[in-house]
Amino acid sequence: MANPTLEIRDHEVSSGARVMRVDTRLEVLLIPVADVDRAKQFYVKLGWRLDADFPFDNGFRVVQFTPPGSGCSVQFGSKMTSAAPGSAQGNYLVVSDIEAARAELLTRGVAVSEVFHPGTPGAQFRPGNTNDRASGPAAAHASYSSFATFSDPDGNSWLLQEVTTRLPGRVAGDTTYGSVTELAQALRRAEAAHGQHEARTGQADPNWPDWYADYMIREQSGATLPQ
Repeated sequence: MANPTLEIRDHEVSSGARVMRVDTRLEVLLIPVADVDRAKQFYVKLGWRLDADFPFDNGFRVVQFTPPGSGCSVQFGSKMTSAAPGSAQGNYLVVSDIEAARAELLTRGVAVSEVFHPGTPGAQFRPGNTNDRASGPAAAHASYSSFATFSDPDGNSWLLQEVTTRLPGRVAGDTTYGSVTELAQALRRAEAAHGQHEARTGQADPNWPDWYADYMIREQSGATLPQ
């Protein structure tokens, strides 16, 4: 029997019939670990939110953490996967400030690489070949182009990626920010752009809140920014 609570988001026409389309959200990433308690201690150290730690009589155990501001969580535990511990590689963690994110990890005692940008396409996924990784952030902190890496005790690797402006069409729905810091940074970018706008017009803009809002929504959706 169909679930009557499913929310219709879109319709597609196929052979004259209307096909219901619903949101399909990626909510959990499974990572394989050898020692559940050791892994739990590591992700607590990261400052991620502990959502669950449920052991069962048959030896099954599930632990769930959520990174700050993330809509997707990670799970690990016992009797959850046959994948080899440490085989989850190159998992993305998107941040708005790569250097601040790296600095926070260091204060938490996490071994994290220097910030780098790919010298050749895909170098962020080739940790053994550092010659393809250029030191420091990408020029002008180009969105999607600056990285840093770290691993958990089993060798599951995480890839910090700096994203400041989304590609067109990448963000749908309401404009959202993952943290107070991320929102503050967006406001500062809008402020700087608005200052240039007022310099071009030669007069103060009394409707600056509307201009800020328009700028921030366009920036996050990847649309053409206001002038």
